[in-house]
Amino acid sequence: MSSRMVGARDRGHWLIVIGLSIGLVTMLLPLVWMVGTSLKAVGAGLGGLSDLLPWPVSLKNYRDILASGPFGRYFLNSAVVAIVVVAGNILFSAMVGYAFARRRFVGKGPLWWGLLATLMVPKQVTMIPIYVLTAKLHLINTYTALIAPFLVDAFNVFLMRSYIEQLPHDLEEAARVDGASEWRIFFNVVFPLTRPALAVVGINTFLVNWNNFLYPLILTNSDSMRTLPVGLALYAQGENSVSWGHLMAGSCLSTLPILVVFVIFQRHIIEGITAGAGK
Repeated sequence: MSSRMVGARDRGHWLIVIGLSIGLVTMLLPLVWMVGTSLKAVGAGLGGLSDLLPWPVSLKNYRDILASGPFGRYFLNSAVVAIVVVAGNILFSAMVGYAFARRRFVGKGPLWWGLLATLMVPKQVTMIPIYVLTAKLHLINTYTALIAPFLVDAFNVFLMRSYIEQLPHDLEEAARVDGASEWRIFFNVVFPLTRPALAVVGINTFLVNWNNFLYPLILTNSDSMRTLPVGLALYAQGENSVSWGHLMAGSCLSTLPILVVFVIFQRHIIEGITAGAGK
């Protein structure tokens, strides 16, 4: 390899590094500003780079929001809703995906295409029908209203069906020969093999529901049932100005569960990737 080719390769390598570094800085700068503002006793200016580093460091904003009753309730509501919705999507998406991938039943084709058609409908279009149905069932301002409409998602079903179709049939056939029922085949054979796809379903579902704002806004009408995104929006509605310190402190606390969920589920995704690479 000539020196000219080596030099061109090195220049290309450094250009990629510089480009990625610029992208990393643009993504991290708002995060650093959020954390820095939450640790300031007063003020939230960004007149220069020195404003990104809080001095003196103060936990006053965190103490204030944790001492306020509604914030703890907002956090609890978001946790309950997100955990139940994630569990429901992991179970139901895997079951429905398995049925479409492995089972034969009447109307399978039309049902599948109908499910795919729902992916083309924006979520905002279904907002009013969901609200009207919830109101007629007298479920406004309840956990049921925040959980039931999101227990299964069409995209998650599509993802699980595509993943299960790629799994070998041999293990399932061997279990049938041994006399295992379809339920046992699903839970003991298929379900454990879908952990990488279930990790993706879990992360995506948690992110969407943890950060969901519009549906909790219209389906709740009291502090006792509001979730974190709605509650944090109230911190941005001060009488004369926005309480930036409290808003940023609440935002920092709200990102912690997302990081925890990603750390938990990423191991399963990496295991799936490495297992596929070894075959």
